[in-house]
Amino acid sequence: METVDAVVVGAGVVGLAVAREIALQGFEVLLLESGQGIGTGTSSRNSEVIHAGIYYPEGSLKAKLCVQGRELLYAYCDSHGIGYRRCGKLIVATSEQQLGQLEDIRQKAASNGVTDLQLLSRAQALALEPELDCVAALLSPSTGIVDSHALMLAMQGDMENAGGALALSSALASATCSADGIVLQAADGTQLRTRMLVNSAGLQAPDLARRFQGFAARHLPTAYYAKGNYFTLAGRSPFSRLIYPVPEGAGLGVHLTLDLGGQAKFGPDVQWVDSADDLVVDPARGDGFYAEVRKYWPALQDGSLSPGYAGIRPKLKPAREGTSDFVIQGPSVHGVAGLVHLFGIESPGLTSSLAIAQQVMRELRG
Repeated sequence: METVDAVVVGAGVVGLAVAREIALQGFEVLLLESGQGIGTGTSSRNSEVIHAGIYYPEGSLKAKLCVQGRELLYAYCDSHGIGYRRCGKLIVATSEQQLGQLEDIRQKAASNGVTDLQLLSRAQALALEPELDCVAALLSPSTGIVDSHALMLAMQGDMENAGGALALSSALASATCSADGIVLQAADGTQLRTRMLVNSAGLQAPDLARRFQGFAARHLPTAYYAKGNYFTLAGRSPFSRLIYPVPEGAGLGVHLTLDLGGQAKFGPDVQWVDSADDLVVDPARGDGFYAEVRKYWPALQDGSLSPGYAGIRPKLKPAREGTSDFVIQGPSVHGVAGLVHLFGIESPGLTSSLAIAQQVMRELRG
């Protein structure tokens, strides 16, 4: 049976970052991807935002890895010539009742090490973005946007230059964990033995973990799916920065983001669904978008939004139980040497990807 030092399952942005890190540490790594290309799952359906690390609970992995990952990511983009723009974002209060929430957000950000937020009056905010309507805002100058596909291609290149290999159309069927290593069985019957295995299968990670013999079922989370729909704006964006309302519910509100070409899109909303394959945008949901967006951009014209795309956030709790943290589950939790599961890696997964990879490497080294 063929053997390899390490296998990573899932070639999204996090799986690519992990495989790259393992290869750079001198291990032979194989990156398995069930699809026909890299980054075709959740990574192809995000907003491409580099997050500052503002909203997450103090001490959480999301807070820690987002702040670390943001700086690593900006430096990586600079060193690899990857397109990005540190455009900044405004978090806007659209009523007097939300002013206290802005201060809460500022304090939470500071506890996470994000100390560059600036409180702006209405006049100061409108001086930056004249089309905006708000009573006050927080400016986050370290928020940005990135060409996520170029980022993933660079990570793939680093991995391959360090001796790693990518196998596309290579679905993993099952794994058997023992003291002698982990034996993988591909969907086509091929078997492979490895000493290190990282499950970075995104939305499919919990289901894949269920097919691991020798892994205790009590460590398996239940998967929940929060669909986020995006609508694109016809014509030129009136804003040069990202615009986020004060967060509500399980998401960050219907916000405005930009791509590097200047195209504006609104979303995501939060729609709890039963399937990770529920990716069709219902045009009727646009009706609610108009009302939400007009809270901070009253000049939005009827008929100017069209269905864009949808993505699914891998959640570990149902809607009624609030948010959950990243789960990087290594041998110290489940007792299987060389095995790391990545569960619930939603936003800010892209921003955190390089820091997640370093954390996974620490787990593998014990």
